[in-house]
Amino acid sequence: QEQLVESGGGLVQAGGSLRLSCAASGRSFSSFAMAWFRQAPEKEREFVARINWSAEHTTYADSVKGRFTISRDYVKNAVYLQMNSLKPEDTAVYYCAASRIESSVDYWGRGTQVTVSS
Repeated sequence: QEQLVESGGGLVQAGGSLRLSCAASGRSFSSFAMAWFRQAPEKEREFVARINWSAEHTTYADSVKGRFTISRDYVKNAVYLQMNSLKPEDTAVYYCAASRIESSVDYWGRGTQVTVSS
């Protein structure tokens, strides 16, 4: 069964860093675009970053551009999100997602909590 499992979340002070990991299993996701989304309390889920199937193209939300970096490892069937200069407004549950086409998500992870204290 296809599965995405996030890890690496936690509590960090403002200005700190975290690295989120998403381990994929059940199939190869090498032909999928991979992305990170987040959802803060009482807010809708929002796009954070995306990396295409070949890793040649990355896209970021304006709010994280220059601070977050998405990457992927085809051998480990994994995707990562390096988050630097974290701000309290980055506090959210972060979700990993896999997509065959950009306009839809085929697989979601269950999320990992990131809390940034001021």
